[in-house]
Amino acid sequence: MKRNLLKAAVLAIGGTIALASSPVMAQEAKSLDELLQMVKQGRASDAREQKAREQRFKNARYDQQKMLKEAEKTLADEEKRSSELENTFEENETVLTEKQRQLKERLGTLTELFGHLTSTAGDLRSNFQTSIISVQFPNREQFVDDLIAKMSGAEELPSIEEIERIWFELQREMTESGRVVKFQTEVTTAAGEKTQQEVVRVGTFNLVNSDGEYLQYISENGTVAVLARQPKGPYMDWANELASTTSGVTPFGVDPTGPSGGSYLAALIDSPTLTERWHQGGVVGYVITAVGVLAMLIAIWRLIVLTIEDMKVNSQLKSKTANDNNSLGRVLKVHEDNPSMDAETLELKLSEAILKETPRLERSLNLLKIIAAVAPLLGLLGTVTGMIITFQAITIFGAGDPKAMAGGISGALVTTVLGLVVAIPTVLLHTFVSGRAKKILHVLDEQSTGIIAEHTEGRAG
Repeated sequence: MKRNLLKAAVLAIGGTIALASSPVMAQEAKSLDELLQMVKQGRASDAREQKAREQRFKNARYDQQKMLKEAEKTLADEEKRSSELENTFEENETVLTEKQRQLKERLGTLTELFGHLTSTAGDLRSNFQTSIISVQFPNREQFVDDLIAKMSGAEELPSIEEIERIWFELQREMTESGRVVKFQTEVTTAAGEKTQQEVVRVGTFNLVNSDGEYLQYISENGTVAVLARQPKGPYMDWANELASTTSGVTPFGVDPTGPSGGSYLAALIDSPTLTERWHQGGVVGYVITAVGVLAMLIAIWRLIVLTIEDMKVNSQLKSKTANDNNSLGRVLKVHEDNPSMDAETLELKLSEAILKETPRLERSLNLLKIIAAVAPLLGLLGTVTGMIITFQAITIFGAGDPKAMAGGISGALVTTVLGLVVAIPTVLLHTFVSGRAKKILHVLDEQSTGIIAEHTEGRAG
């Protein structure tokens, strides 16, 4: 029994060792001798592997020593090379200092000359960047930049030809500033399309295309574009005429305030037209306009009616018989219908007839007077409301932009202008129409007084 237990324990231990040591030992032993043999084989295999690992470690250590020696050799070589380069750098520094000293001695007064040329070239470059002549002669700035780099550096001196070209470019700029020329260039239309067009350059002031449109020179990228908003008035006709003219003299709206057509043209373009100013009045402006149109129609209508009535009254004065197609004839007809009436009654009858004619002659005159009085009040109303809106905007967005604030106040004052534009002519028309009506009423009073006097003298005789 003990022998069997010992055999089982040895087999278990031997199996465990065999599994851990080698695949050969992983096989199941069938006897103690076979187990012993398998253990011996596993120990031999472990020994061989241990020797192999030791050999690899020794080889790696040898390789590391070899690499370390190579790295130390490389470091020594690089330190030597660094020392040589430092010596070469110091020698070059000495040579460079000596060369610069020699260059400064040989330049002498040329240094002052180059300083003046550099300053002149810098001013010329700034002028080229904003001049519309650069549209016709592009890439002039590159030459000036290269020349400035040469005169400012110490590696290369500018040639006589390059220095003379500065004089040539100055002379060409002055000459071209007094010429009107045509040439082809790329133009960006209002729709954003780039096309080749024939343009006319007027000195250094303006550019127009063959369609008579003013062009804008964008100095940042050297391109030409059609102005999104063109000036109003005769300027477009003049530009069109200039574009189609080949010789002779033609009028043209030149902007003399800037080298690229500056502030005057911009102010002219930004100035609103009469229609745009009228729209700035808003609803109150439209009401004032409607009232003004109504006053004008009433005045014209009354002038026509009173003029015709005046002609009929003048004709009636020349006639001996009363005609009821006019106010004087209707008044005279009262006397003809009542020849035997006493003077007091006749006077009352004639006064009654004149009173009947008065509303017909003075019709709508009070309306003209009311419009003349109300129009300025409407203008003041629009101004006040516009100022309220402007100050509300200032409260919200601040007063950092005086131009926007001035624009709001300007728009608010438009209604005041409209009110005065309506009121002043309406007052004049009311005065004129009222005068015509009073003239006819004066004739009626005069004739009625004469009739009463004649009638009184006849009854007394």
